[in-house]
Amino acid sequence: MSDSAVAERPIATLPLDAWHRAAGARMVPFAGYSMPIQYADGIIAEHEWTRTAAGLFDVSHMGQLLVTGAGAAEALEALLPADVSALAPGRMRYSLLLNERGGVIDDLIVTNVTVDEPAYFVVVNGATKANDIAHLTAHLPAGATLTPLPGNALLALQGPQAAAVLDRLLPGVTTELGFMEATSRLLDGVEVRIFRSGYTGEDGFELSLPADHAAMLADRLMSQPEVRPIGLGARDSLRLEAGLPLYGHDLDEDVDPVMAGLAFAVSKARRAEGGFPGADRIIALLRNGPAVRRVGLVLEGRMAAREGSLVFAGDEQVGRVTSGGFSPTLGHPIALAFVDVAHVAPGTALTTEVRGKRLPAIVTRPPFVPHRYHRKGEA
Repeated sequence: MSDSAVAERPIATLPLDAWHRAAGARMVPFAGYSMPIQYADGIIAEHEWTRTAAGLFDVSHMGQLLVTGAGAAEALEALLPADVSALAPGRMRYSLLLNERGGVIDDLIVTNVTVDEPAYFVVVNGATKANDIAHLTAHLPAGATLTPLPGNALLALQGPQAAAVLDRLLPGVTTELGFMEATSRLLDGVEVRIFRSGYTGEDGFELSLPADHAAMLADRLMSQPEVRPIGLGARDSLRLEAGLPLYGHDLDEDVDPVMAGLAFAVSKARRAEGGFPGADRIIALLRNGPAVRRVGLVLEGRMAAREGSLVFAGDEQVGRVTSGGFSPTLGHPIALAFVDVAHVAPGTALTTEVRGKRLPAIVTRPPFVPHRYHRKGEA
């Protein structure tokens, strides 16, 4: 889950704005916030550091919400295709907020944080959070209460050494949590919600806490030799290598979960029962297949196909790039694109138009760089 820039809103500042500037960040407008795009080492170095050590990201622009009440699970199931009722406390699930046509209003993560009263912690994209809150507020029935948490910060620690780092600060937490599991701990007397998740393809954690204490947590993490701050530029190249869609680019309200390759977000029970927005259309697409699909494209050389680049089979236009860039890990350009289903088989040779030139592109199945999530029981 990620999001796109919004230029129309007044620019807000992150709780760690001064911290980023003191660390040498170059700040840019993104999703209505002034955010760090890179630090002194630059995007490529930050990307490679996250793939080999531990990168610290500030994602406090994202929306953090609580849905509570006796009917909270059922209320969320009326809006999401996830089997929320089956989600045990401490478990997380990627899901999609859908419109009546089955288009994606937003992608999100929902976590069961029930202690006494049923409670679900929902993280949505920063650029869409105002619309998401309005949509949820308008559609949640009596018995469920939505509470935005604008006073919370959200930091992400990502990379193969993230677990070792976090275990020094919060001993035992990395043993307790596998991928897509969550818990809470006290750090210097401050409650920190800990989610073993992220959007880089690496093992890692997302940490939610009161914004007043975000600098304390950032400083504690940065005191570890494996940790460096990472900006938006590397965040985007990492998620692209991981084949993860970016809302506003690879996802929007005209894209359904099946064409986007996100059918896994429609749980088995919901496929049988329906009862979510766009269910009839999505279930039919699952049965019959969509007309286009999201695929990966691998290019040669160093010239990258960007969003909007057209994709061809011979002289016939068969698709369009939605995200693209140069892969620091692989050393060549990669892209995500929607392509007519007749041309989506891995290994299919296509071309994409970049600056008036047709460049060879081979269809592949994302991710481009294998995920390294930590699942319990795996070595």
